[in-house]
Amino acid sequence: MSIIRNILKNSRSDKDGNFFLQLQQILGYKPQKKSIYQKAFTHRSMNIKDKKGNPINYERLEFVGDAMLGSVIASYLYGEVPHGDEGYLTKMRSKVVSREHLNELGKELKLIDLVTSRIPKENFGNNIHGNLFESLVGAIYLDKGYKACEKFIYKNVILPHVDISKLEGKVISYKSLLIEWCQKEKKTFNYEVYEDTGNDSLKHFSVKLSIDEKVVSKGRATSKKKAEEKASKRAFFAFQTQMTKRT
Repeated sequence: MSIIRNILKNSRSDKDGNFFLQLQQILGYKPQKKSIYQKAFTHRSMNIKDKKGNPINYERLEFVGDAMLGSVIASYLYGEVPHGDEGYLTKMRSKVVSREHLNELGKELKLIDLVTSRIPKENFGNNIHGNLFESLVGAIYLDKGYKACEKFIYKNVILPHVDISKLEGKVISYKSLLIEWCQKEKKTFNYEVYEDTGNDSLKHFSVKLSIDEKVVSKGRATSKKKAEEKASKRAFFAFQTQMTKRT
């Protein structure tokens, strides 16, 4: 890992002291393997590689962090909800580690302030916050082991944010919910997606959602998936009484 320290030295230099001071405030302890944390906040735009040609950025640490979050949350839910079957526990875990929730956690800790990147921070998409949270969890695991990682997740995720009763009523995908309802009620549905021709600097997509060949809602966002989810959410609230009566 010394190669990472050497490569990142020029890019961080004077920022190192402040970086680790902020990091220590978040972690509650002094990092031991400092290079891992530097890697956890290095964006791929830096285009840094080690001596073997492997990229140095936080993307692989996201993979580790995602696995650790899933493991700790699964263990907690297993003990906390003894009546929950596999399907129930899987859905509940998905709600806790949803992209939306991870983005919120990353924002709470202001992790984006620690990033080294060639891209201006204002140009990042919203998912950067959740990606950094996952990479930080991965770095903690590789630095301090499972127990320290579990402690961090309990402190920053489970204790302040995991409320079983609230999670049970939380919807993580209005589109999935709507499709499931339409299939159960034998209703036809169609998402008509088209590129928006507005004057926004970012490309937008618009969606018309039809149920039984009648347009019931519309959505507009910077991706097709987000636009479909917006249209689905609006349709859900339009049909909420019927949908909840049948479930």
